[in-house]
Amino acid sequence: MFKTIEDHIRQQVAPAALRAEFRQHEFDAMRPFCKLVFCVSTLIWLVFDLIVSFLGGQGFTWLSYLFIALLGCLTVVLHFTRRSHHFDVLNLLFVAVITLGMRLVIEGIPVTLRPVWLVLGVSTVLYAVSVLPVRRWSFFCAMAIAWAVLNPFFHTRIEPDELEGAMLFSYALFLSALVIYSYLQMRQAKLHNFYLSKVLLEQAYVDALTEIPNRRSFMAKAERQLRLASSGQFLAMVDIDNFKRVNDQFGHDVGDEVLKRVAVNIKAVVAGYEFARLGGEEFAIFFQGLDEGTAEQRVAALCQQVREDLGVPPVTISIGLARVQAGDSLSMALVRADQALYEAKHSGKDRVVLWTASLAESS
Repeated sequence: MFKTIEDHIRQQVAPAALRAEFRQHEFDAMRPFCKLVFCVSTLIWLVFDLIVSFLGGQGFTWLSYLFIALLGCLTVVLHFTRRSHHFDVLNLLFVAVITLGMRLVIEGIPVTLRPVWLVLGVSTVLYAVSVLPVRRWSFFCAMAIAWAVLNPFFHTRIEPDELEGAMLFSYALFLSALVIYSYLQMRQAKLHNFYLSKVLLEQAYVDALTEIPNRRSFMAKAERQLRLASSGQFLAMVDIDNFKRVNDQFGHDVGDEVLKRVAVNIKAVVAGYEFARLGGEEFAIFFQGLDEGTAEQRVAALCQQVREDLGVPPVTISIGLARVQAGDSLSMALVRADQALYEAKHSGKDRVVLWTASLAESS
């Protein structure tokens, strides 16, 4: 069953908004790794530059200082980069600078050794870019820059139509194809996993019928709001009046439509507050930052909205409202709101009842 669900999700085309969210999520998660790649790449280049400068007699010139400064500045900029599309551009700048620096170093070794080191340089750059959170256009641009700057046929006395040149060209094609395939497959797998995780989370915290938060989501968010201990907190329990009669008379399909209508009304009236379908025909709303009169006005407006809804069959709702005092647990608040709801149901329905201590004594 799980395999079937996964296959179904993998066949879906992720919308543009989801792809953008995925790219930003991946960059946020991998930003420390990106900084590590930049720092390690700069350090490795510096080590090779020092070796060639002193053992190879090339000398540690002003160009070396320039490249160190540029690579360092780009790493510092990365530290303050927060958007994934900015990183796409920043990564291209880093690739351009470090490949030019690598070319500078490799030019200091004997001509016969340059082709091998140039190809190794390209391999290293392509592998590093393929594991970074960059978009396709940025990846292919980085590949083009790497091959253009570290071209093993430029200034190496090797011709493409000779034996060594033909072998280098074949290896370059193989390497490019392998890296491209690996990059595309890895990106696709990451996107599918992100999409699958998002779908599963939505299914875990969103009611499938009404498309509003479910009980699990409400309990977690309400508990968090309780811990904040902000003033003016109220909990409302909402129940559809005579819902069993609706199901018996019109069928469960119509009953489902009634649930959807009530959920739409709740979303419209109490947007900005926590609300959810707890199960069956019961809903809950958690208010904060309201005084008692305003809270009662809110739920009374919801009652009126449902009452005046033109949907068929017409329905009404009853609401129990309880103030959440400092130190109250969520369970205690739910019990009080349920007691007030019970009173609303047994005193005529289609109304709001505010919890008082007398309700607890009577129950």
